[in-house]
Amino acid sequence: MEPELNPYRPGAGLLPPELAGREEHLNHFEQLIIRAKHRTIDRALIISGLRGVGKTALMTRFSQMADQHRWIYITTEGQANDTAAHEVRRRLGAEIQAALVRFSLKARLDDALRHLSALAGQFSLSLGPVTIESKPAATGLLDLDVETLTLAIAKEAQVREAAFAIFVDELQDLDHDMLTALLVAQHKAQQQNLPFYLIGAGLPSLPAILTNAKSYAERLFRYSTVGPLNEQHATEALTVPAEKVGCSYSPDALATILTASGGYPYFLQEYGKAIWDFADEKTFTDLDALAAVEIGREQLDSGFFPSRWLRASDREREYMTTMSVVGAGKPASTTAIAKDMSAAPSKLSPIRQSLIAKGLIYAPERGFVDFSVPGMADYIDRAWIGD
Repeated sequence: MEPELNPYRPGAGLLPPELAGREEHLNHFEQLIIRAKHRTIDRALIISGLRGVGKTALMTRFSQMADQHRWIYITTEGQANDTAAHEVRRRLGAEIQAALVRFSLKARLDDALRHLSALAGQFSLSLGPVTIESKPAATGLLDLDVETLTLAIAKEAQVREAAFAIFVDELQDLDHDMLTALLVAQHKAQQQNLPFYLIGAGLPSLPAILTNAKSYAERLFRYSTVGPLNEQHATEALTVPAEKVGCSYSPDALATILTASGGYPYFLQEYGKAIWDFADEKTFTDLDALAAVEIGREQLDSGFFPSRWLRASDREREYMTTMSVVGAGKPASTTAIAKDMSAAPSKLSPIRQSLIAKGLIYAPERGFVDFSVPGMADYIDRAWIGD
């Protein structure tokens, strides 16, 4: 098969050729768009789930929809280290100004560009103000500055039957002060019936993190969990792109890839790309699928999994290895992990917290931990235990 015609797109945040099984999430965002046109508001959206389930792709589609309906919006990503906080804040200020420019040009407003840019220039979203003209009017209080800026922009958007949205991927990694400031702004916007929306995506721990930051966060958002695709939607994700270019899967080939992927969108794209590159005929056979699973797994084992594994210290890798054995593919008891490592649970707490902070594991419930990446336990077994 011609590699240049391969329809599958494995990659971080790349939109798949067929965004199957996410209609409910897309409908939720569509409701926000419709309500904005009627100058009414609704709760913002938070989506959470393991890595590789397509959260970033959904966020990309949301931002495309916002752009199509002439919203003022920016997209950014939380960073899991202290030194990134300053950069994230600086980038937010610059991106808001760029968003205002785009909005003014699309809306064909004669004087809005100067007015809105000056408005953004008066406020500070970083350690120092972003200034376009005159002196900044920032108070230096992050909560107040973010609130004032976001509500003012939301008012401008509301007049034009649009909204102001900040899309934040990896929201759990946003620094605490900025996260709190955005939650306060979201709260104030809802109280004043203004269309400002914080649209966030993150790991399964994200809802708890938001509630810990502000207790009312549980009422600010519509929360949705994104998981693996069911058999029907996983089948669509594989077959629809192939059919559009005249190819098809035999029943056995389809079953082999569906089983190997577990329904996870990233794995479906990786195996789909592999079977396209390997197959000689337009009908993919089970032999093609078996080879594709091996090729795709080699790709995952050389990039997707080790990029996480190598972020951990030696002691953290020991902890994850024990997790994979104790949990056997399911959430692992922290008590059982400590027993296997011959250590008191309290002694292992710093290791566990460090792994959580790095986004490598999460706590699905009290006393248990699980990997944030599907298939990580199998990878550890293949690469580090099996031999």
